[in-house]
Amino acid sequence: MSEASESVLIDETKDVLQETADLMNEAANASPEESKKIYAKIAANLCDAKQRLVEIESVAVNKAKVAAQQTDQYVHAHPWQAVGVGAAVGLLIGFLAARR
Repeated sequence: MSEASESVLIDETKDVLQETADLMNEAANASPEESKKIYAKIAANLCDAKQRLVEIESVAVNKAKVAAQQTDQYVHAHPWQAVGVGAAVGLLIGFLAARR
C-alpha cells in the first residue's frame, strides 16, 4: 500500500467518524422512528471505521516488520558500529537523566 493510499484511508476513516458524530447529534433530536434509522447508519459507520482501522494497523505492523528486518540486517553486517551507536545513545540518555 502506497503512502498516498494510506493517507486516503486515514482521511476516509476520519470522515466516517465525523459523519458518525454528526449522526449521533442528529439522533438526539430525532423522532423515535428516525432515531432507529440513524442508529442503524451509526452502527454501519462504526463497522466501516473499524475495518479501516484494522487495515491501517496492518500497514503499520508491516512497516514495523520491514524496519526491524532492515535493522537486524544492518546490525549483523556492522556489529561494532551498532555497539558504538548503542553506547553513544546510552551515554546521552545517562547525561540527560543525571541533569534532572
